[in-house]
Amino acid sequence: MISSIIFCILFLSGSLFFAINVKKIRRNILLGRDVDLSGNKDSRLKTMMLVAFGQQKMFSKPIPAILHLFLYAAFIITQIELIEIIVDGVSGSHRVFRPSLGGFYTFMVSFIEILSVLAFIGTIAFLSRRNLIKIPRLTQNELNGWPKLDANLILLAELTLICFIFMMNGADEVLYSKRLSHAQNLNDDSLNLSISKHLGPLIFGGLSEQGLHTAERIGWWGHIAMVFGFLNYLPFSKHLHIVLGFPNTYFSNLQKKGKFATLESVTDVVAPNFDPAYVPKTDPNNPQRFGVKDVQDLTWKNLLDAYTCTECGRCTSACPQNITGKKLSPRKIMMDTRDRLEEVGKNIDANKGTFVDDGKSLFDYITKEEIWACNTCNACVQECPVNIDPLAIIMDMRRFLVMEESKAPNELNLMFNNTENNGAPWQFSPSDRANWTKEI
Repeated sequence: MISSIIFCILFLSGSLFFAINVKKIRRNILLGRDVDLSGNKDSRLKTMMLVAFGQQKMFSKPIPAILHLFLYAAFIITQIELIEIIVDGVSGSHRVFRPSLGGFYTFMVSFIEILSVLAFIGTIAFLSRRNLIKIPRLTQNELNGWPKLDANLILLAELTLICFIFMMNGADEVLYSKRLSHAQNLNDDSLNLSISKHLGPLIFGGLSEQGLHTAERIGWWGHIAMVFGFLNYLPFSKHLHIVLGFPNTYFSNLQKKGKFATLESVTDVVAPNFDPAYVPKTDPNNPQRFGVKDVQDLTWKNLLDAYTCTECGRCTSACPQNITGKKLSPRKIMMDTRDRLEEVGKNIDANKGTFVDDGKSLFDYITKEEIWACNTCNACVQECPVNIDPLAIIMDMRRFLVMEESKAPNELNLMFNNTENNGAPWQFSPSDRANWTKEI
């Protein structure tokens, strides 16, 4: 009875804390401008199933894709066992579904154990790739400090969770063999789980009855405590993509890559000169900024992208500008956007729901050098495993610099002047544009 009360308190407080943080993240995302992405439901659902659920784009790099698949499959399937643990925790029962499911129960828990072993292998491999092999895209400067610690902490937590699972199942396997389990079925002398039936006697076979019950309870409580801890760690971690990857891929940009959106605020200024009957699409009493200065000028989808970023670095490793030594890193663009958005959110919390101008902007995080280094090739967009679009943020920040502050690089200013005066980017008059044909 006492254990059930403790479990319920842990369950309710953990769920409440998670809900509060999710609400803050949702509020932060909705600080962005509205954009209608409600159409093309069939295409969006197909994209989500292929990219998020099916991990389609991960397999451009087969080895990490297979390792990630181990963790992904274990995470998804293990939720089945988690349902039983929650029911057991609330009711005070133990392996409540086993009597009714029989052999299917043994099959499912055995399958979960096999996936857990594969997840253990994958986790060790990922730790090695980051800290021993030091894959270049996983050791770049933007990952120094918290991002690197965050990645290692979650991998170590996964190892701990797996150890608790086998501690729980292994000790219970020995208890069953001695007919001492508190869920003992008198006709059974073994759980007969695929891994624990070998691992349990090897590790826990020499323990006393009290020692076995203690080990099993440590494994059970450790498992659920790690789950609740992981749940409430997600809002502060890059691993939030586990949850947000699905809506982010559903709301993907379905337009052809390279097609840039026009600014309604610009159209509303220009269109009336050609069509007196044109009806403005933006509110004249609340004019939109040309381009993006701060996170509030981005769309909610841009901000959802920022929270969904996995920090895997595939975008940066594919960026030709980064490869050639330029300062631009698409991954850093997304991380900086998220950091600024978090700062704005804390400002709102500190001022009772109102944002107080702090004199900062997104340009305090992302430099002009980074913005102008991009050659808009869309390699970063193509490579992202969850369909994040760093280029959209880069282009809108450029628009702000050009259209609001007239701070384009000299090379572009020359092109703008030539286009305005000569009708072409080159420095000669329109009448001279065909002179090259005289040489043929």
